[in-house]
Amino acid sequence: MKIWLDGGLRDAEGARVSVFDHGLTVGDGVFETLKAVDGRAFALTRHLERLTLSARGLGLPDPDLDEVRRACSAVLAANPMPLGRLRVTYTGGLSPLGSDRGAAGTTLVVALAETTPYPDTTAAVTVPWTRNERGALTGLKTTSYAENVVALARARELGASEALFGNTVGSLCEGTGSNVFVVLNGELHTPPLASGCLAGITRALAVEWAGAKETDLPLDVLERAEEVFLTSSLRDVQAVTRLDGRRLGDAPGPVTAEAMRVFRERAAADFDPR
Repeated sequence: MKIWLDGGLRDAEGARVSVFDHGLTVGDGVFETLKAVDGRAFALTRHLERLTLSARGLGLPDPDLDEVRRACSAVLAANPMPLGRLRVTYTGGLSPLGSDRGAAGTTLVVALAETTPYPDTTAAVTVPWTRNERGALTGLKTTSYAENVVALARARELGASEALFGNTVGSLCEGTGSNVFVVLNGELHTPPLASGCLAGITRALAVEWAGAKETDLPLDVLERAEEVFLTSSLRDVQAVTRLDGRRLGDAPGPVTAEAMRVFRERAAADFDPR
């Protein structure tokens, strides 16, 4: 396996990042996860735009997107596989212990792992913890992911693949690594970015392609939603069949099934939608 580390391809076994890298010591980094199909990364342009926005939100220098593109191409070419998880990680780099950044510059890692398609349906649970819609990291895709690790572990214990959060004012927000959509009276809705959710790439495409409304929704909307589905780079559009133990009819329901169909067709027609 070959990965890209700070300027070139390396054997994964020999690639090393310093134990003093700020991404490791304090989570000072940003990342993107992309679906890679037969050596092509889906929605690469959108992902790189978000990588830049997340870096700016942390006060990191803008990543060199030409280098990131070269790195992605090199890693994909060096590791052929039918379906992969392409991960771009960009951190504050070598720094002193503590929260202050050092002067050594940033770290860029691009890696690829083979994966299998997500099933069309899944189970999800809500968790008692909240997203802070007014936090310093709100809306940024950072490597500070321990909160998601804890919540996802809870979901796994309960036989689900995703955990859903409300925010501090009791509104529906997002999953640990997904955005959430609900169907109410036959209409498709998803929480607005003001809820504190991440501006998911697949979320934005689903809003555009499936005609979803961005609506401030209470967390308990999940108890009466006719259909629920999740979106993410590797899930695409995935129907929720069981939520906190409640069965949601014959999932995918008609609205979800149509969103799945449209997403598949539009994504196949344009692998880098702008």
